[in-house]
Amino acid sequence: MKQLFDQVSYNCSKLVTKKYSTSFSLATRMLAPEIRAAVYNIYGFVRFADEIVDTFHEYDKEALMYQFEKNYYLGKHQGISLNPILNSFIQTVNKYHIEDELIQAFLKSMKADLFKTEYTTQEEYNEYIYGSADVVGLMCLRVFVKGDNKKYEELKKAAMRLGSAFQKVNFLRDLKDDIELLNRSYFPNIDLKQLDKDSKEQIIKEIEDDFEYAYKNGVLKLPVEAKFGVYIAYRYYRRLLKKLKSVPSSQIMDTRIRISNSLKISLLMRGYARYKLNLL
Repeated sequence: MKQLFDQVSYNCSKLVTKKYSTSFSLATRMLAPEIRAAVYNIYGFVRFADEIVDTFHEYDKEALMYQFEKNYYLGKHQGISLNPILNSFIQTVNKYHIEDELIQAFLKSMKADLFKTEYTTQEEYNEYIYGSADVVGLMCLRVFVKGDNKKYEELKKAAMRLGSAFQKVNFLRDLKDDIELLNRSYFPNIDLKQLDKDSKEQIIKEIEDDFEYAYKNGVLKLPVEAKFGVYIAYRYYRRLLKKLKSVPSSQIMDTRIRISNSLKISLLMRGYARYKLNLL
């Protein structure tokens, strides 16, 4: 029975989200039930692709990535995939009419991580950010607006900049692993192995500008079904950035910044109070 298989597939994507990201999982739980499953499905897809290029070092990652992409398009054509993560994502792509251009851009950035270790120009950096983060924001936005193309176009730039902000925070947080384990350097024209105060402040300012634009022009204007969940994700990442900002540039390579579960709950409760008081 296909309906039962689709439910199992969705449960797999939900489990992937809970296991890999407690922050994103908690924020997703704050979305309205009718759109929550689709966001789990999107996360499962992008998480698995990211895992292929970031962690499966003992395997042929290029072959795995090729197989992952091929199986997605085969499943898309057939309307079903026996890979439950792909199957659940396919259902979401079809239901919310997520453009293939977004998926292609995402896969292009993931495949770049297989061989590209340094981004030396702003154009290369922007293209990678667009594919690895902005398009994920746009996929989620397609779900949030539920077919309202006018609303999608209105919020499109803000969704991209929020995705960019999240990704850049991840880059700064994961600096040590990216350089020492993966031999990658994303920020152009900056020596990340010897990150100085001015360079760090430049990166922080860029992220803060993205956050400010996304909040004013996107988060506050989202449909009610999505607003609180996205706001919580925004709050988590703003707090993460605040902690990164407090770490001296000379120590950022030696510090793994995290948000404790107690702080996440505190941010959630305060955010909920603002939401109920119509302060968002």
